Amino acid sequence: MRLKRVILLAFALITVGTVLELYLLHHYESIYQLIPILCIALIVVSVIALVFLRTIFVKNSFKFILLVTALSGVYGVYLHLYANYEFELEIRPSADTWDLISESFSGALPALAPFSMVVLALIGYSYLILINQKQ
Repeated sequence: MRLKRVILLAFALITVGTVLELYLLHHYESIYQLIPILCIALIVVSVIALVFLRTIFVKNSFKFILLVTALSGVYGVYLHLYANYEFELEIRPSADTWDLISESFSGALPALAPFSMVVLALIGYSYLILINQKQ
């Protein structure tokens, strides 16, 4: 029971922290920027449903939403790296590819920040494993 509470607390903290950070960064100005916010909203609704209703349909829906969320994190890393790469290429058109790639990781956009969506999905999956063991 204590582990379930810890996982739900971790879920709540990463959810609130991520949404707050996205809001403060104005990460809602295009459709692509809304993807993590929508995924988080779907996960929150699914977790609430799982707390009260543990049917096969709810569990499978939750798994699907977790998969989409994890993939959105990977896609976000790609988008951030690509935008940083394009910016570096515009600033230094004569630089070699490796320098542009390495600079893209420390560019204007936080390249690895979208991986927090993968972490969120893993926390959600851990909760799902835990509730399946308790039955």
